Amino acid sequence: MRIELKPEPLTREAFAAFGEVIETAGRDFFHINYGHTERYHDLMTLDALEAGGKPTVSLFRTQPKAFPMAVEVLERHPVGSQAFLCLERRPFITVVAPPSAGDQPDLSQLRAFRVGADQGINYRRGTWHHYLFSLEQPADFLCLDRSGGEGGNCDEYRLKPSVFIVDP
Repeated sequence: MRIELKPEPLTREAFAAFGEVIETAGRDFFHINYGHTERYHDLMTLDALEAGGKPTVSLFRTQPKAFPMAVEVLERHPVGSQAFLCLERRPFITVVAPPSAGDQPDLSQLRAFRVGADQGINYRRGTWHHYLFSLEQPADFLCLDRSGGEGGNCDEYRLKPSVFIVDP
């Protein structure tokens, strides 16, 4: 059976089952630096300390994909969250499925979101997701996640070529 995912706009409500939307729109701020800077504080929860882990900041450089694009693999991080912000402030696509108790995602609950140029995402612990890619040109993403500690923090599930992202 072929599944086609058409990316929908990313909103806090639509993404709540998968994690948090990182954005300043509609958020409170306070002034710092003698009134020259707005600080939007505590925009997400970094979940990184389970089993002796520590917060890590990394840079991911991604390449663009052509559409329709086959979704070949989903991954999840069972002991920590994983957040992404595009440093060039460009839109990108994320594909997600809710956390599951077993070792595979529920493909009937797959969703694709178009992340706006002024947004980022924080996948909740255990959320299945496709790896990042850029839309039109290479892009750099700041990644905030967990490293170290006990046990692995990345499970992968390979899909048969039956899920496609169309019309981004």
